[in-house]
Amino acid sequence: MKKSIILIAVFVLFISGCNVQIIDTTWKYDKAYINVGSETIICEVSSWKDYQNSDMIQVRCKDGRSFLGHSSAIILVDE
Repeated sequence: MKKSIILIAVFVLFISGCNVQIIDTTWKYDKAYINVGSETIICEVSSWKDYQNSDMIQVRCKDGRSFLGHSSAIILVDE
C-alpha cells in the first residue's frame, strides 16, 4: 500500500515538473492568430474545435471565415 502511494506521488510530481496541464479549463477564446505562409491573420473567434487524435485545430471567425490548421500555426488568445 505504501509503495503504491509513493509511486502515485512520484508520478504526480513528475507530471507537474514537466509543465503538463492535466485538466484544460479554458473553453472560450476571443482572438486567433493564424499563420498562413508568411502572413498572419487575426480574427475574432466565434467557435473552435480541436481533434482528439490529431494536432489540428479548426477556428471559425465571427466574419464567417473558417480555418483548419496545425496547432503550431494557430494561437488562440483569451483576453
